[in-house]
Amino acid sequence: MKKRTMINFKRHMKLCLTGCMLFFVFSSFAQDKKWTLQECVNHALEHNIQVQQTENSLLINEQDILAAKGDFLPSVSGSMGQRMSIGSGFDPVSNERINNQTTHSFNYNLSVSQNVFNGFRTLNLYKQSRLNQEITNLELARIKDDISLNVVNAYLNVLFNKENLQTAQAQNEFSKKQLQQVKELVDAGVQPRANIFDAEATLSRDSQQVTIAENNFNLSLLTLSQLLQVPFNGFNVEIINVNTPSEALLYNDISPILNYALENRNEIKIAKKNIENAELDTEISKSGYLPSVNFGYGFGSVWSESKNDFIKQAYFRELDLNKGHNFNLNINIPIFSRFQNKTAVAKAKIREANNKLGLDQAKLDLESNIQRAYTDAQAALKAYIAAKRSLESQELAFGNSKERYDIGSMTSFDLEQARVQLINSQSSLINAKYDFVFKTKVLDFYMGKSLTN
Repeated sequence: MKKRTMINFKRHMKLCLTGCMLFFVFSSFAQDKKWTLQECVNHALEHNIQVQQTENSLLINEQDILAAKGDFLPSVSGSMGQRMSIGSGFDPVSNERINNQTTHSFNYNLSVSQNVFNGFRTLNLYKQSRLNQEITNLELARIKDDISLNVVNAYLNVLFNKENLQTAQAQNEFSKKQLQQVKELVDAGVQPRANIFDAEATLSRDSQQVTIAENNFNLSLLTLSQLLQVPFNGFNVEIINVNTPSEALLYNDISPILNYALENRNEIKIAKKNIENAELDTEISKSGYLPSVNFGYGFGSVWSESKNDFIKQAYFRELDLNKGHNFNLNINIPIFSRFQNKTAVAKAKIREANNKLGLDQAKLDLESNIQRAYTDAQAALKAYIAAKRSLESQELAFGNSKERYDIGSMTSFDLEQARVQLINSQSSLINAKYDFVFKTKVLDFYMGKSLTN
């Protein structure tokens, strides 16, 4: 018994150890995973709540289409009922008056009703249901475009803050070496001891800048993780080496962008579809002026029994004798609808005019956004070129200042001023580079190009 207990205990321990090892392996994998830009975009498009809600709207559209198709089919209904009447009344079969009697009756009926013509209302409602599905699909595509652009922006912001962090860390390392060099020069009697205090103060400021840069980097990661709706703990991205951008990224002419966007952008297509939808609304409203034709067919029978019945057939025999068919054709001609049809058509035409204005507004907004994006991209390119030239000048100036400082012809204060200007130039170049890259991505966005390349 004890031996079996020990075997079970060892087996249980093996399972526990295996489970712990798998947990740590998967945890380590989750911590080491670095999200690529394409993975971020795909994940956001798959898990975004607004996307899921719009996809559910498409499912509703499918049901609306099915219901609209069903309106072309006849409606079929059946009924049956049992009745007991006490006192005076009429026999449901013979239609004779019965006094102070208890009568039992049973009836069944099967009816079919088919709309023959209703002013093309059913046809237009079906067209409208299909059009609503197209509009929802376009809206889903528009939402996905916006989400992709937001993810790319957040991803580039992570890269921007990562590069700023690397620059701050490099400056911090330089300050450490500078402090060590100053100490050696002070010990050699070449520089005064006050220079050590200046170098230590510089190192403290650089350490603070590293902390700020780390915080900004973590905040940008947090923003991206929240956009993707994934846990921030262990979240990290693959660092893309953003090459030095060139003027080739910028479009030479805005006309191709405008022409493509006005023809292919989803917001323009949605505005055009809304006009079609309003036109169908007008046609549906006009159907109220036209006559409607409905065909009906019925089949049924009735049975009844009371104490006054002199000759009474058997139950099923009487149902068979009393069965019958009926046909009807109804034509409804509208004469006066208390202005309901007139006001419905008038309001539909107003909505149609509004949707046409909506298309004009959508075109103006799109053109304005593209003009602004193109102007911003041009300005960003100029800022990048200026920042690049400024950095080259500051690197030469700082190298000259460092040489003068080393030979004792420049104070530590003047050297620090030159270093601060160099740092500012480096930060300006990083900012200008990512600003220009993102603004060219916005232009690619309007041209329908992939944002993840």
